[in-house]
Amino acid sequence: MGSSATPQLKAVLFDRDGTLVVDVPYNGDPGLVQPMPGAKDVLDSLRRQGLATGVISNQSGIARGILTAADVAGVNARVEELLGPFDVWEVCPHSEEDGCACRKPAPGMVHIACRKLGIEPSEAALIGDIGSDILAAEAAGARGILVPTAVTRPDEVSRSALVASDLAGAVDLLLERTQ
Repeated sequence: MGSSATPQLKAVLFDRDGTLVVDVPYNGDPGLVQPMPGAKDVLDSLRRQGLATGVISNQSGIARGILTAADVAGVNARVEELLGPFDVWEVCPHSEEDGCACRKPAPGMVHIACRKLGIEPSEAALIGDIGSDILAAEAAGARGILVPTAVTRPDEVSRSALVASDLAGAVDLLLERTQ
């Protein structure tokens, strides 16, 4: 299979914290939500192009008793107020110790999101800021693009096939690879 066999991109999924919004660890306060630079413009552009958008987010604070599901839902609602509506949201409430199939780097949330969107994982991409985002995309059969932040480890950057300096660059990289 050469590059001409790359399936058409139909959806772009995003990690929430550190990718779409500034990472506030275990944030349960909608008032603390701040979009990452350029996030709204990138999302608006994808929506204008007819691409589905979604959020795939590990929220272990629920399992740890730091947050409630309602806290996370409130923060997610604020994300939508600031960045516009998403076609799908998938949240993993488990901790790493739970060994679930949904927590990134496992592919579960990517598979569920694609099923809800009626697409194959190969027709989706996941943009995130850490290695587990990219590993989840790859395990699901989707494309992964890393947008490093201060918390991204150098080995995560070196292991990622696609790396961009910001969200706009990540989407440009995606779109040029699927034309």
